[in-house]
Amino acid sequence: MITRSGKGISGMIAGAILLMGCGATQLVSTPIENIDRMPLKVAELTEEEKKNWGHADLITDTIPGMSVDKAYEEIIGNKKGKTVIVAVLDSGMDLKHEDLDDVLWTNSGEKPGNGKDDDGNGYIDDVHGYNFLGTSYNEQLEYARILRLGIGDAEYQARAKAKLDSEYPEMVQNKQRYEQILQVVKSSDEAIKKHLGKDSYTKKEVSAIKTEDQTLAQQVSVIQQMYAYAPSIPEVIEELSEGITYFSDQVNYNLNVEFDGRKDVGDNPYDLNDVGYGNGNPMSAAPGEDHGTHVAGIIAAERNNGLGVNGVANNVKIMSVRAVPNGDEYDKDIALGIRYAVDNGAKIINCSFGKSFSPNPEWVYDALKYAASKDVLIVHAAGNDGLDLDSPENPNYPNDQIGTDSEMVNNVITVGSLDNTYGSEMVSGFSNYGKSNVDVFAPGGGIYSTMPGNTYEFQGGTSMAAPGVSGIAALIRSQYPKLTAPEVKQILINSGLTTSASVIIAGDSDKNMPFNDISKSGKMVNAFNALIMANKVAQGKIKISK
Repeated sequence: MITRSGKGISGMIAGAILLMGCGATQLVSTPIENIDRMPLKVAELTEEEKKNWGHADLITDTIPGMSVDKAYEEIIGNKKGKTVIVAVLDSGMDLKHEDLDDVLWTNSGEKPGNGKDDDGNGYIDDVHGYNFLGTSYNEQLEYARILRLGIGDAEYQARAKAKLDSEYPEMVQNKQRYEQILQVVKSSDEAIKKHLGKDSYTKKEVSAIKTEDQTLAQQVSVIQQMYAYAPSIPEVIEELSEGITYFSDQVNYNLNVEFDGRKDVGDNPYDLNDVGYGNGNPMSAAPGEDHGTHVAGIIAAERNNGLGVNGVANNVKIMSVRAVPNGDEYDKDIALGIRYAVDNGAKIINCSFGKSFSPNPEWVYDALKYAASKDVLIVHAAGNDGLDLDSPENPNYPNDQIGTDSEMVNNVITVGSLDNTYGSEMVSGFSNYGKSNVDVFAPGGGIYSTMPGNTYEFQGGTSMAAPGVSGIAALIRSQYPKLTAPEVKQILINSGLTTSASVIIAGDSDKNMPFNDISKSGKMVNAFNALIMANKVAQGKIKISK
């Protein structure tokens, strides 16, 4: 069992940063004093709290959220600010979603569906963004592609082979194990339904079953064990089925050296100059392609419309750039996707993706530098392998530095993930970390957001933490449009909350580190504090290093 620390948050912002709000209201950044002894939240979160925990305030709610609701109540109010374009460089998104349809970026220079490049930007029919994947969906992981195509020298290929040889058997084994478990659960479920004479049942009803039938007794035991993983057996079956789909995709596509998911796109993905591929429809292309929709909702789902969820930002337009397949993204697509977003007005680009091999990282490095030259902020997810990214054995692309060297650009912020339990367990077990390579942490574990088909679900990952930060960055750039991308990055980093507590990392209770040692800032992003600091920077009352 993972233990919980009783330590809390310490006041780490040097001096109280003050902001005069509406009327005579004086806003003081949190934490005001040393609140290291703040009590932990003991009660389990309600369903409503779980759906909105990323917006909660640590002081008021004892939940390590980003103080978004507090920021709106005490600072933003009804102020819209300037509209900011945020590009979601991802898997494509549901452009017709009820909670996203009114916040889509629209290219006013393009006439939809006429097959022409009306605005002369080099992309045909790019009304709401662009699709660099064409009709492709399933794809290999990069190290499988390296082996299929013989990319790199012998040492590079040996590394790729070692990775594949360790991963493939495990995925095959997991697929078989999940299939076996699902079969046992389904047969046990049917047996209990038959015994009880009903189509559904409760945990209490299962516990009350008394039988001399050894087979039925075993089936009851199976179902009782399953309640440890989900509140109902249909949910258990759904989760097992999703697991089988995931492991099947790994075996059939991601780790299958013979598979070529790119063959119908029509370009050479290892030739940066081979352009003109893809199409102007960045809509999610397959039933399971929901990642980009979920990310977009975290940033900008329409606020206070009585539907689903509230996004973090209140005055943004979302540009959909489909470049991340069901597998590893190509360096070429990411490089061109970043440039597309920059050239078409995005001021923030959310990058909730990553991989451990990159044959052409220089293409992406050049794109990051191009974005920096155009004052565009890049927000990148740290990754979900529970690894120390400062170790040379754990490369994660794209990045803004090689190893622990100095950053090559000053416009990229890398985000780790928090869970909703404040204390020693608040760092998500899957989250990567690193004193040099991760900048900040933000809510990413179990985030409720938009899904294709006007639906909503919980998903977890650093992919969910990054868009929370993108949303706060958009608030800052909307309210204070003269602030530069490097200034916004430093505001996000410097204004966060920290804790003197040790936290469990990689989900391993034997691995504990001080929270302020697992990222460059040692902080959790906080919208309320960030807006206060942004105001002071905009007024020239404080200066921050870039």
